[in-house]
Amino acid sequence: MSLEVLWPLGLTALLLIGAISDIRARRLPNWLALALLVYGLAHGFMLDGLSGLGWHAAHSAVALLVGMGLFAIGAFGGGDAKFYAGMAAYFPLQSGINLLLWVTLLGGLFILIWMVGRRVPVGTRAKEQSGLKGKFPYGVAITSGGIGAAWTAVMLAPALPGMQL
Repeated sequence: MSLEVLWPLGLTALLLIGAISDIRARRLPNWLALALLVYGLAHGFMLDGLSGLGWHAAHSAVALLVGMGLFAIGAFGGGDAKFYAGMAAYFPLQSGINLLLWVTLLGGLFILIWMVGRRVPVGTRAKEQSGLKGKFPYGVAITSGGIGAAWTAVMLAPALPGMQL
């Protein structure tokens, strides 16, 4: 198995841990955001040395600042902001719009599926839909977008030799 596949596999595993945690407990742990940050920065360093490390760190910093702003206005949870910023470290700043597009499109799809699922009454689930349990776990959208962006980059890498992960 080549290194090009091992890096996104590790990212996928970390992101899936976050999605499962967000679904089960509506919580994205700080240790996971930190693990994603360290993993992403190591990936950037392995790709392009100190320059890569800088571009990956810049992406994470921008994502954290935007996430903090969204948290401040109540549009995003604090755990979501840190989780997204940790995941953003896996991608250089130049890939920021691509990653955001993946998260937005797949997140929107999952939200639509979730909304339809909420309209179908299933036993006691109606009681769980109020309050915190009724909110969409956005860690799922972040996870799906990160996985989509990472694996698309791997699949397109031979066709686009200059493309960065």
